[in-house]
This record gives sequence, structure tokens and C-alpha cells, in this order.
Amino acid sequence: MKVHNFSKLFLLDKIIYCCYLNIQVFDEQGKDVTPRPLYRPEPNASLHKQSKILSTQDFSGATGSDFLSSLSTHQTSGINASLVGPFSRTYGSSSISKSTISTTESMADEIVEPGSRRDTAISLSGKENIREQLTKEDIDRRVDIYLTETETIWLLDMPTVMVSVESEDAEKLQERNKIYIELCKNKAGNDCFVERMMQTLNGAPKNKEMQCDKILMEDKGMMATSWDLYDSFNALETTLTSSITERSSRPTSVSSSKSNVTKDRERTTSTTSTDRESIASSSIIDLESVILARIHEEEEDHSEAILKSEKFQQDLFFMERVLMENVFQPKLAAYRQLPVLIAQEEILPPSLERLWSYTCEWSDGHNVSSMAWNKLNPDLLAVGYGQFGFKEQKKGLACCWSLKNPMWPERIYQCDHGVTALDFSLANPNLLAVGMYNGTVAVYNVQTHNTTAVLDSSESFDKHIGPVWQVKWIEQDRGTTGDDKGEILISVSADGRITKWLIRKGLGCTDLMKLKRTASERKKLTGEKKSEALISRQAPGMCFDFHPRDTNIYLAGTEEGHIHKCSCSYNEQFLETYRAHKGPVYKIAWNPFSTDMFLSCSADWSIILWRQDSVRPILTFSSTTNVVHDIMWSPKSAFVFAAVNEGQVEIWDLSVSTLDPLIVTFPNPGVKFTTVLFARNTDCILIGDSNGTVSVYELRNMIASDSNKV
Repeated sequence: MKVHNFSKLFLLDKIIYCCYLNIQVFDEQGKDVTPRPLYRPEPNASLHKQSKILSTQDFSGATGSDFLSSLSTHQTSGINASLVGPFSRTYGSSSISKSTISTTESMADEIVEPGSRRDTAISLSGKENIREQLTKEDIDRRVDIYLTETETIWLLDMPTVMVSVESEDAEKLQERNKIYIELCKNKAGNDCFVERMMQTLNGAPKNKEMQCDKILMEDKGMMATSWDLYDSFNALETTLTSSITERSSRPTSVSSSKSNVTKDRERTTSTTSTDRESIASSSIIDLESVILARIHEEEEDHSEAILKSEKFQQDLFFMERVLMENVFQPKLAAYRQLPVLIAQEEILPPSLERLWSYTCEWSDGHNVSSMAWNKLNPDLLAVGYGQFGFKEQKKGLACCWSLKNPMWPERIYQCDHGVTALDFSLANPNLLAVGMYNGTVAVYNVQTHNTTAVLDSSESFDKHIGPVWQVKWIEQDRGTTGDDKGEILISVSADGRITKWLIRKGLGCTDLMKLKRTASERKKLTGEKKSEALISRQAPGMCFDFHPRDTNIYLAGTEEGHIHKCSCSYNEQFLETYRAHKGPVYKIAWNPFSTDMFLSCSADWSIILWRQDSVRPILTFSSTTNVVHDIMWSPKSAFVFAAVNEGQVEIWDLSVSTLDPLIVTFPNPGVKFTTVLFARNTDCILIGDSNGTVSVYELRNMIASDSNKV
């Protein structure tokens, strides 16, 4: 808010002088800056109360020459006197009455500010008979008046907190805002920040009213007449004028050439008329074709915009799912265990019926290395593709499949190395952990369409230097405090380390256990001390599994065929070692119902059932001469488990037989089974093979056993 002070008495006198003598004031640039009166009364109107400044009654006794002489005296002497010291006025006309003097005093009182009335002395010498006559030169002489502005007084200054995007400091402020946002994100869990409570007193609310002009509404209309429509329609015909003219000129020349022959006038006339009719018909046809062509172009442009719209893409996505559900409706009904209206008169033996398979052009030719269900969405399946052998390595894949579209995966993550293991998080179901053959552990966010890893251990100093054979998210809230409380990611690698990964400021890790090589049982019994040349003192780890009830206890299988029972509280020694396998242990699985029992499979063609309080195996299953890659207990029965070897998949039911499998299914020629996974809510099983196909089978005619009976 600016306040300007122009209360100079001599300046106002000059303004009055200019207004009544019709004098024009020009600035240095030649512009007319003559003051204009703010109020112009009507000439015929009678004012009840006139202004005190230059009123007619005060100058009733003065003539025009006396008034001009008084003003000229003030013009010549008043300016110089006002510039020197206090304001003073001298009127040299003796004909000015007392009313004039009083009017002048009241005018000074009205114009001068209250603070300056004391310092202003008005001396009126009305008794002096000094009278000066204005000459023509004095009237025509140009008087320069300079208007100056006082210093600005700021009564209220509120600096703004917003900056225009186009200003010079916009980029710096945006960078500061980004840094502040990142600082707020890293505030949680940081020791450098302390939260404190305080109370802020709010100011009293104020109501502010504003008045605006009345909003005027207008109605506008437009009329389209028949001749406007006719002219718009005929505007298209202008583009065909040249072509129609060329066509019409040809039959005219023919008729003119034939008109020279007197014998064939009638024939020429008939030919010309027919040609005119053909020209008119051809022009109409051309006009219609142009109109249709333009309509077709507009439709093509409109259709192209529709095809590229996001709404159309989303509708296609839903339509594709609807079609897939219609195609796979009987298979999906069998998978969901919905009643099938088929009369069965006889009892059929247990079998596996193939429902469908997850495969696409991306997975064709890749080896299925691992599978995992999403903990929140039971219809979402993650499949890892990677080779097991060193010489067969190539780029890997990690795909997320949905039951709503078995023909194409929902997410595809391309990896530089083969994928050997993966698992979904329980606390954050959108996080997918992936282990690779080069030792990298990566975490992907399947909730977004971003195909790059959110976290990656490739730049970590403690990363694995061998293939990561298994990863698993473990909940450790029981009996743990501090950093171990919550969900952690566990991995086992061929470098002999079982590692715990923490997701906080990146992907950090610590070793739970370093698997050391142990002497054989025969050497311990005989006491042999013959030294062996060892390439490494650590045994390569192949698999692990945590106890279903006590997550502080876990089992680890090694390449030398031993199974070690370990504890998260002790990282220097094993609690127990189980020695029965003669080859690498590929998989270990605790029984979900009888938590003291666990299974193990190995490259020595055998499957062994163990009890954790005994180092001797309870049962050994050897039904094939192939390497057993994977085993898994059924989530619905304590007696049923599935095993996959290179030549067949086996379904065992220990309540029926401990010698032979209940169901055996063979792969296609040239294909090997690699991994197996039970469905969580249905009697179905998923089997992966070496050709990149995940087949879904339904367990038919299985006798439901009591899961509580062990």
C-alpha cells in the first residue's frame, strides 16, 4: 500500500490557476498533463452549498481585471515566496472585500494539512493599493510546473511464498523441494530425526465480504436455412469443376465437327443430347464418390484415434479375459472344484487329468526352474525360467501368470542371467524376489508395469559368488527382537553361504550360516586321519526349509549329500547332521501337519522320510533310476506328496502304499519334468518341464484322507 503526499499549497494554487485560465501543462516529453477538475456541475442546476474554493459570492465585488490582477500578483510573487520558506500570499487588489479575505483563509484551512497549519502563515495585505496590470506577454508566457513524488511509505509488506514457473529461480526451488521430499521419505526409521509434539495457537477467524458486478446471462441462437445447406453441399462440387470441364469439352468438339456436315444434323443433335446426359450422370457419380471418400477418411481418422486410446486398450484387456474364461470354462470349473453334471456309474482309479498349460513364445525353449504362488492372490503364479547346467546358460525370464488369461503372462521380466529361484513376499505381496545363476538377488514390484528391479544385489560387496539355488521370505516375529523382527529374505548359494537380506536403505545382507564340509561317518568311526586336498572348506548349499512352527530352526541341504539342522541363534556349528544321501540334496520339505517329519530328495534317485529327533531315515522311496529334482507335501493331507524326476511325476499316498506311487504320469518325448507345485485351494498340481511349459493337472478320484491322522 503506497501513500503519496502532494499537499503543497503553492502547487494547488497553480492547478487552480491553470484550470480557470485554460492553460495547458506539458511534460518533458511533450505530453499534455494539464490537471482536470474532478467535479463539473451542471450549468442550470442551483447548488445548495457551493465550495469554499473560489466561490462566486466571495468575488462578487471584484471585477474580472481585479481577479486576474490578483492572480497574476500571486503567480509572480507567490511561487518564489513558497519556494524559500513558509507559505505566504499577497493579493495586491484593493477592491477585494473582507469576504474575499475570509474565503482565502478558509481555502487555506481546507487545503493545507492539519499538521502544517501551524507552520503556514497567511499574510493578506488587502489595504495596500498596489495594482498591477497583466500584459499580453505575461498571459502568453509559458510557465513550467514540476510535480515530484515523495518517498514511498510501506504500511504492510507480506512477501509471497510462490514463484512463477517461468522465473529464473524456478529450477533451484524445484530441486530444493525434491530434496525436502526425499528427506521426509527417509525420516521414518532414521536416528537423526526426533518427533516432538507442540501446540500452535490459531488466529481468530475473520469473515471478509466482497461485492462484484451482477453476472449477465445472454441467450444466443443460430438458424440454418435451406440455402445455407445447399451452398455447403455444392461447395464440394468446386473441386470437380476442372475435371468435369475437361470431360464435357470432348463431346462438344465432336458435335462441332459433325455440324459441318449438312446431311447428318439430326444425328449430331441426338448424339450431343445423349453426351450431355452422360456428363451430368458422370458428374453426379464423381460427386458422390468424393463425398464417400471424405466420409471414409474421417472414419479412418476417428477409428485410428479410438484404437490408440487407453480406454479402448483397457476394454480389450477385459474382453480378452472374458473370451479366455469362455474357452477354458470347463477346465476352470474343474480347477475350482465346481460340481460337474456327469453321471459316473463306476468308481475310477486315481489319475491326473491335464486341464491347460501356461506357455507363450517368450517361454518357449526355456527350462522351468521354480514356481511360487502369490500370498494374497491365489490366482497369481510366478514362474522362473533358467538352465541348471553351466554350459547351457542363457538369458532368463520371470513371468507372472493369471488364471484369468492362461495364454499370455501379466508381467514379463527379462534377466541377463538364468533365473534359478523366486518367491513372493507375505508382508508385501507385490514384491517378488528372484535369484539368478550368477549370484544376484533382485526384487521386482509386480504392482507396476516397470520391468526393472526395485532392489538389486549386483553392486553389494557381500553378494553371492555362486548360483542362488533357493530364495524364500520368512516371518520371524516369534522370539526375536530388534532387526530380526519382521519379514526377511533368505537365500542359499553354491558359495556355501545361507544369507539373510534386509530391505531398508537398499539391499543389505548378513550370513546366517557358512556351510562347512564335514568328515564322513566312516572316517569318524574308524578314526582315519588321511588328509584330502579340498578346493574349498565350504560345502555348496543347494536348498533349505524353515520349521513351520519355530522359524528359528531350519534345515540346509548341501552338494555333498548332507542335511544340517541349524539355528538362527548359532552361526558357527550345526545342531544335527543327517547323512543318508549319496548325492547332492536338491530339495527339503517339512510336513505341514506333522511338524517333526520332513522329506528330502537327491541326485542319488532316492526320496527319504526323516524324523528330526533321529539321524536315521524312517522310509526310503526308490521307484526310479532318474534324478529327483523336486518334492512337495500336499497342503490338504499329511500322507500325500508329489515328486518330480526327469522321466515322470509321482503322486504318493502313504496311507495307501509306501512301496509304489499312487499316480504316475510321463512327459512328452524329448521333454523332462523339472519342478512341481500344489495348488493352494484346489486338488490340482502344476508341473514344469524343460521346454518352458507349466501344465496344470487335476487330481481325480483321490480318496480324501484325514489330515489330522499322522
